[in-house]
Parts: sequence; C-alpha cells; structure tokens
Amino acid sequence: MTAPHAHATDRKLTDAEVQALRERVKTFMESDIYPNEDFFHHHSPRRSTEGVARMKELQAKTKAMGMWAPHLPSEAGGMGIGFMPYVYMNEILGRSPIAPLAFGSQAPDSGNAEILWQFGSKELQDKYMKPLVNGDIYSCYSMTEPEVSGADPTNLQTTARRDGDEWVINGHKWFTSQGEGATFAIVMCASELDQPPHRRMSQIVVPANTPGFEIVRPVPVMGETEGSHAEVRYTDVRVPLTNILGEAGGGFRIAQKRLGPGRIHHCMRWLGQMQRAFELMIEYSLQREVYGSTLSEKQTVQNWIADSYVEIQASRALTLNAAKKIDQGDEARVEISAIKFFGAKVLHDVIDRAIQVHGARGVSGDTPLEGMYRNARGARIYDGPDESHRMVVSRRILQSFKAGNKWDFGVQ
Repeated sequence: MTAPHAHATDRKLTDAEVQALRERVKTFMESDIYPNEDFFHHHSPRRSTEGVARMKELQAKTKAMGMWAPHLPSEAGGMGIGFMPYVYMNEILGRSPIAPLAFGSQAPDSGNAEILWQFGSKELQDKYMKPLVNGDIYSCYSMTEPEVSGADPTNLQTTARRDGDEWVINGHKWFTSQGEGATFAIVMCASELDQPPHRRMSQIVVPANTPGFEIVRPVPVMGETEGSHAEVRYTDVRVPLTNILGEAGGGFRIAQKRLGPGRIHHCMRWLGQMQRAFELMIEYSLQREVYGSTLSEKQTVQNWIADSYVEIQASRALTLNAAKKIDQGDEARVEISAIKFFGAKVLHDVIDRAIQVHGARGVSGDTPLEGMYRNARGARIYDGPDESHRMVVSRRILQSFKAGNKWDFGVQ
C-alpha cells in the first residue's frame, strides 16, 4: 500500500530562498555544530546520558528554527523543501559527522522514513514513521549478509514465508547500520522464490523486540569500537503480513527509490567533507613554515591545492547533474554510479593531501582529518563497491552504442 500523500510536494523554493537556507545552516554549523564536535567525540549522542541530552538540545534548536527533517515533505513531518534544496543543504551538513543527527536527517533513519512515507500503510506510519521522524526512536536497515556478496543483492538468502496472517523470517545479516538501540528494522528478504531474481525480494518492518530477532554483536569498523553496525540473526521471526512495505516482490523497486537519491545525498555530504579538508589544508599551509618558507610556497603543496580544487569542482558538477536528473524523474543510473566511485576517490585523495600537509598533526585527534580519513575509506565500499559502479557505467554506455545510440554528454 502506498501512503495517501506519498508524492505530494511542497512549494518550490526560489534560488534566493535556497541560498538563504544555506546561509542559515552555515551560521548554525559555526555557532552550534563545530564547537560541539569534541564533546561528542567523547560522549556518544545515542548511548551516553550526557551525549543524548546535548544532542536533544541541538535538535530542539533546529526544530525551533524550522530546519528539522529536511528530507521529508511537510505532510510527513519534514521541512517540505523538496529534493534539490535538500541536496544543496547536505553539502553543508556533510562537513560534520554530527550535523545530520542534529537536523534529524541521519542515515539510515532518513531513508527508512522516506520509504515508510512512500510505501508504508497508515498503521505503519503511525506506529513507526511518526516517532522516527520526531526523533523519539532510531531504526536500522537490514540488507547485507556475510555469506553472500553485497555487490549482487539478488543472492540474498534471508527468507520470509507466509504462515496464515504472518511472515516467518529466517536469515543472517550484518552491517545492519544502527542495529543496537533500534526500535525496528526494515529487512530485505526473499519472499517470492518462484519469481525472477528482481521480483523475489520484499521489504518488511520487524520490531526489534520480536522473539527471534537477535543482535549477535556490534561489528567494529575502521577503529569504531562503539559498534554502529550490527550482526543480526532472524530465527523464526513472526510479524504480521501487513508489515510489508509496498507489494510482495517489490523490494528491489523500493531499494532503487531509496538508494538512488541516497547516493546523491552521500556524495553531497562527501563534498562538504572535501571542502572542509581543503580549507584546513590551505589554512595550515599558509601558517606552517619549513626550510625558510611556508608550506604554501612549496610547489608540491601548490600542486595538491590545484588538483584538489579541480577534483572537488568536477565531483560537484557531476553530482549536481545527477541530482537534477533524479529531480526530473530520471533514474540516472549511469550518473549516480559515476559520482559514487569518482566522488569516493576524490574524497579520499583530498583528505589524504590535507593530512600530509599537516604532518603528524594530521593523524592526531587534534584535527577532524583522521576521523574523516577513516570514514572516507569506507565510502568506496558501502552503497556498492566502486568496481560494481564502474561496471554499471561501462555496461550501459556499451549497450547504448550497440543499439546505435552514442552517449550524449550534453546538458539535459
């Protein structure tokens, strides 16, 4: 079932309004986000008493400013600014790891809320979406499995079979982001085994307190010992048939609705990270003196600055082009895959250069660069490894040429 107003849109913002919104976000980042980064480095905004309380204060401020949940229409409890303004907003939010949470747009909650709004029944929306959007609960998205490659989700082995008016789910997942402490999971599972591969999967809402839902362990990732990625087992987990999102066998269609725009937002946030690292690199190079002159006067550093500038601008142009196509209703498969692997490389390279300019300081906790670097390495894997996205780009271009159509590089 699709929500009654799933595709309703709010008033379109003018360019001047978008720019004004970006300025408001920048101001809030300077006054409330950056000054709190060190605090949240030592106090989890989700698990420590002090961290939760401080984050609630920040969230109350963004709500009072009318900047809460920018990813959703007003009918769903969001800002109602539309897709492209949120894209531009994400470029600023991405500069800090705590900003999305402060604005109520952190993954995977933002994506879960979007598909609950578009594909969930009113009952599911009232029970799960509304408290999720309000920031009262957290959720997780359970798709990746340790036994099969995440690059080919048609091989997922978790199953859901019908038994009366219930689904019975069995399977093994990991990298279930935000699994610990989540109120519910959205689970990708095979329910239509007699159908073609892309019609076998369904997405089903599973409350975390359901018998058989077991958090096996938090999976430590790149120095993260707190464990935001859970290994989960589903053993004869029973939920009502009405907990399905959309229709049975529609899991891949829902995933595309979620992952395409989601990759745009990832890439825009990466741009924020790149730009912040770029600024840190330049500011430090202008101050630090080595062998009688500042680092900014060294040719190698100048080359790094020039290369970083060009790569950031190229990544930004590619990302905005893909975003505009998505906004116009195009799936933009080639464009999204291109920005995913290109953006991930630029993100890594710019941060790497910034660290090198900072020297030992760059790998310390005295700057945000070391944390940015760890997160950047994961960008080449999550939401599909670089190799899979390169394959998508090359295959679709080759198919176009085989059909007698050369690829159009022009602006649409």
